[in-house]
Amino acid sequence: MMESQGARNKILKKIKQALKSPVSVPFPERAADIPIFIPTEQELAIGFAEKFTELLGKFVYCADEGELVKQLSALIKTKQWTKIFSKETGWLDDMSEYQFDPVTTDELESCDAAITLCEHLVARTGSIVLSSQQLSGRATSVYAPIHICIAYTHQLVFDVSDSLHKFSEESDHLPSMISFATGPSRTADIEKTLVVGVHGPKEVYLFLVDKDLD
Repeated sequence: MMESQGARNKILKKIKQALKSPVSVPFPERAADIPIFIPTEQELAIGFAEKFTELLGKFVYCADEGELVKQLSALIKTKQWTKIFSKETGWLDDMSEYQFDPVTTDELESCDAAITLCEHLVARTGSIVLSSQQLSGRATSVYAPIHICIAYTHQLVFDVSDSLHKFSEESDHLPSMISFATGPSRTADIEKTLVVGVHGPKEVYLFLVDKDLD
């Protein structure tokens, strides 16, 4: 036992000595800021779905917009939602060929659910990225009792830094608000008991449509 302890101490001592004199990178020109492993779109979708559902989010994959309409219509009918709030009306125009016409409302505070688009999806954390530059603004995804988000596979990124990089690529100025919504709201402040839906939506649905950029 004493011998193994002595060997362990020798190894730790060598590690400490090595850390005091760090060795420079042998080939600095080969070093890069970008990750060596770049996940594919399919791997990002799987990673996002796994993390998102772990965080109590409800994930729905749609092969195309036609399937999106079928799945979304079925959800609205099953839940018997009669008031759907959405400021981002452009996406409804895209759905017109599929005869998708939900009963909409202009009153956020009394709606059954709100539908928004998003900026990006972060696979590593299962987060939906929203910003103030969207028509939904700051309030929709927070005050609605149910948040339904529609996203496309080309919006998937691996990490938070990738999302921020995309913002900087698209504009010289970041939006005044960027929100990383990670599942329904939750708190465990009271007696360490997890309660969902206290400070925001109690349910979050993410419909991911497999569609390439035009």
